[in-house]
Order: sequence, then structure tokens, then C-alpha cells
Amino acid sequence: MVSPSVEVRARQSRGTSNQDILTMVVRAIDKRRIGGACIADVGCGQGDLYGYVRSRFARYVGIDAVQYEDFPEQAEFCHLDLDSGVLPLADGSADVVAAIEVIEHLENPREFMRKLVRLAAPGGWIIVTTPNQLSFLSLLTLIVKHRFQAFQDVHYPTHLTALLEVDLRRVAAEAGLAKIEIEYSQSGRIPLTRRHYPRWLSRLFPRALSENVLVIGQKSK
Repeated sequence: MVSPSVEVRARQSRGTSNQDILTMVVRAIDKRRIGGACIADVGCGQGDLYGYVRSRFARYVGIDAVQYEDFPEQAEFCHLDLDSGVLPLADGSADVVAAIEVIEHLENPREFMRKLVRLAAPGGWIIVTTPNQLSFLSLLTLIVKHRFQAFQDVHYPTHLTALLEVDLRRVAAEAGLAKIEIEYSQSGRIPLTRRHYPRWLSRLFPRALSENVLVIGQKSK
């Protein structure tokens, strides 16, 4: 059962995902030629990832506390029991387990990563994205406002845990993952404007000019 307050907060976010973040996830999948029987999207929202990966996986399972009206009819949905904290999918059942912009909302990212790893089949992949605290915009905001860009007062208590690249690597390694790599969205806003850096420039300086970061790792076979 989802509490009314949780559902209200979830619906206020509308469960949508940024296209640049979804493209970053697909780029990481394509780079490694990953496909298979099942992808589990933990914190799936409206299931925006489904349209990007449905040709690569036979089965897409979205997991969230709320099922949105726009969730794809062809996809599978599982309700997340927030009281138990147990992910509603059998251990070892997914070739890829993705958590897109979820981990920053949680109090215990290490426990969350361990749960994701349990869902993955031997040799499966874990993909986690979060705001990039080391972008130029975020570091500038930290200097000026003493807060990372995505963790200002307006974001609290929705955004709880700011993770650096080193934290993502450590969390992934502690959960037993191998082949751990960091990648970037290659998309970021120019400070004090609504404009984005040219794509070619973001590709040259991905850490500094990307608003989002991804960690990917493989579960042992």
C-alpha cells in the first residue's frame, strides 16, 4: 500500500525522465552491446525508458510506488512496497537493472545498490544515474551558495544524498560489481542562462559540462 503523501509527491514529479539522461543510458547499453530477456527499471515513473530499449530486450519491467496513467500498456509494472523495501522481482531475473535519477532520493545508497545487484542475473549489468556534482555549474553553485546545484533548499527533501563519482565507484565496488565505469550525459546548462553548451563542447569536456552522470558495472558470472 502506498501512503497518500508518497503518491502526492510522486505525482507532482510526473514520473518523467530527461531525454538526455535516457540517451546516456542507451548509449552505455549500446557501447557494450547489452541485450537479453529482461530489463528492470527501478523507479520507472511513466516508463519513459521503455521506448528506448524495447527492441533490445524481450521483457521490460517497471518498478515504482505509483503506476502512472501514461505507463506503456505493453510493458509490465510491479508496485514497490515502500514499507518492506523489497523490490518485487525475483533475484537474478534481469539482464539489466537500471535506476534512473533514483539514488539521490534515498537515505541509504549502499543498501539500494545491493538490492539492484540481487535483481541482476549472473553477468548482468547495473546502471545508475544521478546529478553530476562535479559539473562546472554544480561546483559554481557550491562556491556561491554552499550547496550543489541539484541539492538546494528547493530540492529538499526530495533530493537527499549527493554522490560524487568516487562515491558511485565505491558503492558499486562494495556491492560486488566489476568493469565499473563512469559516463556522462554530455548535456549541461550554461550558468545564469537557460541555454545548453554546444554538444561538441560537452563531448570534449564531459565531466565539467554534463548535468548528469552514470555508473555502470557488471555482476560476476
